[in-house]
Formats: sequence, structure tokens, C-alpha cells
Amino acid sequence: QGQLVESGGGSVQAGGSLRLSCAASGYRYGRNCMGWFRQAPGKEREGVAAIRTDGVTTYFADSVKGRFTISQGNDKKTVYLEMNSLRPEDTAMYYCAAGFMYGPCPSSRYSYNGWGQGTQVTVSS
Repeated sequence: QGQLVESGGGSVQAGGSLRLSCAASGYRYGRNCMGWFRQAPGKEREGVAAIRTDGVTTYFADSVKGRFTISQGNDKKTVYLEMNSLRPEDTAMYYCAAGFMYGPCPSSRYSYNGWGQGTQVTVSS
């Protein structure tokens, strides 16, 4: 089993931008989807976006479409989440997840078996 390490969280004002990074290491097999999930206090962890190693992207949350962009590095071991036009409702702990899937990357957290420790994103109004 590999390791996922997130970075790039922080505090910004509404309308600002942040870029999250997730570096995967130690995954020799069993990873073709990497995704971003977020969890706000008192709420369920929800899928934000995911990307397959072949480059296919899926955005799960309608509220982020057009504002967030998921991408991966050329080595396919790093995944990024570019977040623009941030809103206070984007405030949450953001987690990176990884797993091996047959087909598109799913939005269910239970489909992923590797998780990072999370990085906090706080957006003030």
C-alpha cells in the first residue's frame, strides 16, 4: 500500500485561488484513479473530482464545475486541484484518495482504499 501526501491548503478570501497537490509514493500496483474529496464540519465527506492515469477527469460536485480543475503531473504520481473563485462554502478539509477502478473514477469514498492526511482550506467572506 502506498502513501498520499497533500499540500497547498490555506486561508483565502472569497474569490481567491488555491492549488492543492497530492504526491503518491509506494504504489507499485493498484492505483489508476486519484481523487479529491472534502469534508466540512458536521457534513459527510463528498467527492470533488478525480482523474484516471489515462487522463480522463470527472467532476463530482456541480458547485465546483467551471471553478476547479484537476490535473496530474507527467509522472502521474502527483495530482493537483486548482481552485479558483473560491467561496466560503468551499471551506473544508480536503483529502486526496487513490484506488484501482474498472471504469470511470467513482464518486463514492468507499471505492478508494488509499487516503492522505488532509489539508485544510478556509475561505472567508
